[in-house]
Amino acid sequence: MKRMRRNHGATFKAQVALAAVKGDKTVAEFAEQFSVHPTQITESKQQLLARAADVFGGTRPPSDTPDLKTLHAKIGQLALENDS
Repeated sequence: MKRMRRNHGATFKAQVALAAVKGDKTVAEFAEQFSVHPTQITESKQQLLARAADVFGGTRPPSDTPDLKTLHAKIGQLALENDS
């Protein structure tokens, strides 16, 4: 019988990553304690360390949303060209 895939929430991942950062135990011991693969612990730890500055107002990645005013202006310009 197949075992269902477990999806861990952000709170659980943060708890695991914080425990790994403390370093009281080895990764293998944490893997046994939290019942996850050691690779998942390492990845969670790396993500926490990479994004820790964001918690305290560090640099934020640029927004992926385009400027609406320029897009509307471009649409208007193209509409005028099509009408001509």
